[in-house]
Amino acid sequence: MFQIVKKKDLNAEVVWMDILAPAIAKKAKAGQFIIFRVDETGERVPLTIADYDREKGTVTIIFQKVGASTQKLAQKNEGDFILDFVGPLGTPSHFENVKKVAVIGGGVGCAIAYPQAKALHNAGVCVHMIAGFRNKEIVILKDEMEAVSNRFFLATDDGSTGQKGFVTDVLRSLLKQGEQYDLVVAIGPIPMMKFVSQLTKEYEIPTIVSMNPIMVDGTGMCGGCRVTVDGKVRFACVDGPDFDGHKVDFDELIRRNNFYREQETRARETGCRLLSMQPEKGE
Repeated sequence: MFQIVKKKDLNAEVVWMDILAPAIAKKAKAGQFIIFRVDETGERVPLTIADYDREKGTVTIIFQKVGASTQKLAQKNEGDFILDFVGPLGTPSHFENVKKVAVIGGGVGCAIAYPQAKALHNAGVCVHMIAGFRNKEIVILKDEMEAVSNRFFLATDDGSTGQKGFVTDVLRSLLKQGEQYDLVVAIGPIPMMKFVSQLTKEYEIPTIVSMNPIMVDGTGMCGGCRVTVDGKVRFACVDGPDFDGHKVDFDELIRRNNFYREQETRARETGCRLLSMQPEKGE
């Protein structure tokens, strides 16, 4: 059992939790993830490690209440326990020979982009952080991202705060102004990562994206998290989650991620069918 030692709402749909998990906090690195299970009837859900504190033995997760499991997790409070919290999983991010990097986060993806920016900043790299949201009501981690950035840019689709437009608009403007980056890190909705990668390919800037496809076991055995990269099948849980954005087949990934959308909606609205089908005692 793993205890929730801190919980706060970042907005109406996004929750921050610190989980007491000393063994994971001791080994966690930027780019890795955990898999949690709320209770014995819950599904296994992967979440990127947003931060960690080795001294306190805590691991920070930030999640959006989009499915049945994340909604159930969001109902937990400080002092409560969850059943499973496994990790760190995945390959840590590796940043070599870079002096100036643009880190781009979209929506809840900023919770994943933030630890990347923090790791780069702590390594002495010049970080330009670009964060994009639909509107000001859902902005998260602004102060945290700004603290690990040499330059910070906030954009919203409707212009309600920051610059009006998309993260690609901000990036393109910076590139036209003459900014040169050794690397771009883009994390967020798949379409956003796709269009960022298309833009950086024009400028021949190496680009890393973080994949979050359907995942079950987190060890490469189920094959559910397969991603086509450079024409070859890769597994996000063991080969990733970071991949070369110029080589990812984003269109295929979008189709695969949408495959279970109907079932996910039904589970969120009605709960797990398997539970309702359990026989009564004595049957």
